[in-house]
Amino acid sequence: MSWFKRIFFFVLTNILIIVTISIVTQLLGLQPYLRATGIDITSLAIFCLIWGFGGAFISLLLSKFVVKMMMGVKVISPNDPQYGWLVQKVYSIAKKAGISKMPEVGIYDSPELNAFATGPSKNNSLVAVSTGLLQRMDDRSIEGVLGHEVAHIANGDMVTMTLLQGIVNAFVMFFARIIAFVVSSSIKDDEMRYFIQFIIVLVLEILLSFLGMIVVAWFSRYREYRADEGGAKLTSRSSMISALQTLREFYEIQDPNIPESVKTFRISGKSGGLLALFSTHPPLEDRIKRLQTLPL
Repeated sequence: MSWFKRIFFFVLTNILIIVTISIVTQLLGLQPYLRATGIDITSLAIFCLIWGFGGAFISLLLSKFVVKMMMGVKVISPNDPQYGWLVQKVYSIAKKAGISKMPEVGIYDSPELNAFATGPSKNNSLVAVSTGLLQRMDDRSIEGVLGHEVAHIANGDMVTMTLLQGIVNAFVMFFARIIAFVVSSSIKDDEMRYFIQFIIVLVLEILLSFLGMIVVAWFSRYREYRADEGGAKLTSRSSMISALQTLREFYEIQDPNIPESVKTFRISGKSGGLLALFSTHPPLEDRIKRLQTLPL
């Protein structure tokens, strides 16, 4: 599963949670921020922070379960006769990274060269690797990929991403309600005014959430650079560069017919263009060049 898909579903889950909360609160009349004289900004801000962060942390807490079900991830043990070496390698890197409770390690059936880390905390995480990656990468490149994913866990990227998404959620809910109140304030009929507010809030939450994806994608690109650096320190610079070069060869040379718009959303990002704003990964060329010159 590509990083874009995982982040897309993470954001989509938050959008659905926000919209569901909005529908329930509107239908039940639970609007503690509305007063006879207008909007209580403080109450609205508290309301949005609680529900905004609530949606993000629900997504985080469910992340391992959802990914296992959606991707068909099979968790393997250190004694597995075929893949036990993979678990031992992850454990070795995780111990070097200072992680006290070892991540679960799993594989899933996919021809793509891909791996990911997820979970609600450093000590409750999962590293999953595609069968395509295991078949096409050599040991050095696999080690680099595993180092990169463990670095995500050690850096606390899942929690940081959740906090950022919570902030985005809160801003989306806050400004959607402010704008809806201002636009509908001139309507005299109470029932019509509340109905118009309801529709405007739902539409704006969806639109503003997609704008918020630009911020989330920017942070995702930043943390990829940081995980590359961490992976190089946990394994070696050559392992990390080898992994990225193998990915570049597979996605940009061996598979040239993939449309540019699709490549943007895969493990390799592209520079320039509007879609680049939504790319969750920097261009592989940039990542390789940065690692080659980065002091470690």
